[in-house]
Amino acid sequence: MGTTSFLTRAQRLLRIRNQLVRECLGEVLSTFVMMTITLASAAQKIAFYQTKGNIMTSYLGGALGVMGGIYTAGGISGAHMNPAFSLAMCLIEQFPWWKFPIFVAVQIVGSFIAAGAVYILYYDAIWHHSNGTLTVTGPQETASIFATYPADFVSIGNGFLDQVIGTGVLIIVVMGIMDPRNKPVPKGLEPVVVALLVLSIECSMGANCGCPLNPARDIGPRLFTYLAGWGPEVFRWVEGRGRGGDGR
Repeated sequence: MGTTSFLTRAQRLLRIRNQLVRECLGEVLSTFVMMTITLASAAQKIAFYQTKGNIMTSYLGGALGVMGGIYTAGGISGAHMNPAFSLAMCLIEQFPWWKFPIFVAVQIVGSFIAAGAVYILYYDAIWHHSNGTLTVTGPQETASIFATYPADFVSIGNGFLDQVIGTGVLIIVVMGIMDPRNKPVPKGLEPVVVALLVLSIECSMGANCGCPLNPARDIGPRLFTYLAGWGPEVFRWVEGRGRGGDGR
């Protein structure tokens, strides 16, 4: 009885009543869940020389990470987890413009924290694979665990178009799923359908650039690699270098 009373009091004290704060924390948490699963699946593929994972497990990890993120905070913040989706919601007047920069910031924060968590989780494996040197290129590079890099032959223009088309398909279909005038998805299964959508885009449009489809998914982890020792090369584009589009 005493324990129950203590827990009830603690719950009341810790409960966050400000709606915006609740939404921001929900967005951070959902993005963290999505990105932790996504990056960890890439770490298993790269740091273990594809003995513990491959391109399909990496794609599945990304898709299931999206599903996990939506289930985590879909009822709190909407689980946007993606500035492109937040922007689309603003454009159709389903989300206030003043919240847009706030959501973008917390999405990047969630991705950054997730990158740090995966770095800690696979710290020994990353340093073993890299032979003590954190690099962006070469057979022992580990930067593509955290951010995607284009295939060797992909130009800036083609890479830009690749992301516009891939992200556009993602947003259009998600909007269709949300539209009550369309054939409805069974209630509670929307995150599963979105995960299948993400997986289909990864399988069909992932070769050029690794299919990030999400500015927060790229900026947060890329910033982490810059600060954690990979250096400014993570922000440089050099034609004719990189793992190829399957680096995730």
